[in-house]
Formats: sequence, structure tokens, C-alpha cells
Amino acid sequence: MIANILVALVATLHVFFLILEMFLWDKPLGLKVFRNSPEKAEITKVLAANQGLYNGFLAAGLIWSLVHGNPAFAFQVKAFFLLCVIVAGAYGAATVSTRILMVQALPAVIALLALYFA
Repeated sequence: MIANILVALVATLHVFFLILEMFLWDKPLGLKVFRNSPEKAEITKVLAANQGLYNGFLAAGLIWSLVHGNPAFAFQVKAFFLLCVIVAGAYGAATVSTRILMVQALPAVIALLALYFA
């Protein structure tokens, strides 16, 4: 149950990332979170929306894993999507900001460990 709560938390984070990147990128909250200027946000708005869409796919996979009726298959889906989140977070940390490691990858690592030990 703890692992499922953590998976749901990671999914919720990625829904939030989707909203930030697709709809709030050039709004005050998006500018603050991503430390962007309005000019830079305007130039990168389409790229951010694309990023948000991918975060939505990660959230959808994690949500699917939580509602799937076959526990063995659901475990595999959870592990796969958590690993995808970890890889995306590590890449983002290496190429954009180390903050991404803590905000995106670390929650997924914790959820994956909880899943493994459940």
C-alpha cells in the first residue's frame, strides 16, 4: 500500500509538471518555478508544451499501473514507468538543472525501492 501511495505521488507530480509546462509556462507561477523571463518563456513555449505532454504520458502510465487488475503485470508497469521517470530526471539534472534530480528522480527512486521491498 505504501508503494502504491508513492507511485500515486509520482504520478501526481507529473500531472503537475504537465500543467506547469503546457498551460502555465509563461504565467507567473511557471515563470517562477522555471526561473524564466517572459521573453525566454515566449520563445520556448512550444518546447515546454512538448515536455509537458511527455510528463503526461509518464503520469498516465503510472496511473494505469495503479488501476490494472493483474498485480504481476501492474508491478511490471510500475517498475517500467518509475525507471522512465528516473532516467528522465537524471537526464534533466545532467542537462538542465540538478534540482530536477531531487524534484523528479528522487521521488521515483523512493517509490521504486518501496515497490521492490513490498
